[in-house]
Parts: sequence; structure tokens; C-alpha cells
Amino acid sequence: MTDLLYQTDSYLREFDAQVIELDEENRGIILDRTAFYPAGGGQPSDYGLLTAGEIQYPVKKVKKIAGQAVHYVEGEAALPPVGARLHGHLDWERRYQLMRTHTAMHILCGVIFRDYGASVTGGDMDPLQGRMDFEFETMHHELVEEIQQAVNLEIARALPVHTAILPRDEAFKIPDLIRTKINLLPEGILQVRVVEIVGLDLQADGGTHVHNTAEVGHMHIVDYKSKGKINKRIYVEVGDAQ
Repeated sequence: MTDLLYQTDSYLREFDAQVIELDEENRGIILDRTAFYPAGGGQPSDYGLLTAGEIQYPVKKVKKIAGQAVHYVEGEAALPPVGARLHGHLDWERRYQLMRTHTAMHILCGVIFRDYGASVTGGDMDPLQGRMDFEFETMHHELVEEIQQAVNLEIARALPVHTAILPRDEAFKIPDLIRTKINLLPEGILQVRVVEIVGLDLQADGGTHVHNTAEVGHMHIVDYKSKGKINKRIYVEVGDAQ
């Protein structure tokens, strides 16, 4: 199992690790530990570099497969042997943008659940933009303006954002832990990572987040669409504080 360093420190930009396995056909490198986030839960994977001395391996995709983070690297350099020590360096600008975006999505989710009781039915994000689907029968301009204003008020409140890894039984004692319409946590998962925006939102989540809502900046709802009778999609962009 790869030790996922980002789960306890999303601000970690560099790390050292050892190669424990290779996927030579697909130029995949599996490490004993990593700060790279593997794509999942609507959040895309990190980019960056793995280096061995003067040799650089650009990382453009990371996937979690059977508990191991596979780093797919570009270039022509021969893959390092199993047992080699590598240094990892994240594309921090991209990572931090994704952290701001992911936290913004949680604020949006928290506001809508608190104010309207609507569950999430889907979501996706890229750096500084994303979309979320909610169980709304109707959506209109005035409602969207109301939601946007409420979200930015919570951002401005500078609420702390905490993460914790809890035993499954303890985690599921938390009311409304799962905010998605479908429970995405398989029975075999014994520990659950939870993300709390203090005073607003608490839910199971595996992604990376900022430490305080003030770091998000400003969220703007740029569009909304009906995706079904009781399914409405909201598109957002994240910018600097206004």
C-alpha cells in the first residue's frame, strides 16, 4: 500500500520515496509513499516531477489501483529500478488551485444542504472551475444569486478547515456524513477520512483542501442547467478575493 502523504498534509510540496513496483508497459512507477493526489472523487490528479539524480520523470497522471498510487511518467528515460530512491516535486500552482477549488465546492455543498436540504448527485472539477449537480426541482436566476452570495459570505468568514481519519464505525455516527445521493464508500474501507469546514460542513472526502475558507478567494456561479426533473447542474469559477 502506498502511504498517501497528502491525506494528512495537503501543503506538502516535495518528498522522498522508494520505488516498490513498476508498470513498464505503461511507464508507471509505484512508490512506497507519495504526495501526488491520484485522480478520484471528481478531483483530477496532480502534475509534477519525479527525479533520480539528474534524471527527470515528468508526471502527468496518477491513478490509485488496489491501494497503490501509480505515477505515469512521460519522456524516454529508462524507468528507475525497484528499490531506487526518488524525489517528488509537485506542480504547486496546479495543486493549490485544485485545493481552493475543492474547498469552494464543499462550501457550495454545505450552503445548499444547510439552506435547501438538497443532496449532491454528481460533480467534477479542474483548477479554478467545476460543476456540481443537486436535487433541485427548479433553478432560476434569483436562487442562483442567493446561493452565490451565501457561499461568498462563508468564504469571507475565514472558517477553519480540518481533516481527520476516523474508524469507519465512528465516522458513520456523524449525521449526514455522506452528502452524495449514492454512498461511494465500499464496505471494505475500515477508515474514513472526513473534512470539516467548521460551523458549515462535515463530510467524508479523500481530496486536498486549504486550511481556511479565506484562501478560496471568490466563487462565481457562471451558469446553471437542468439535467433532469429533479437534477440541476451549477457551474462555478474560483477567482481572487474581491
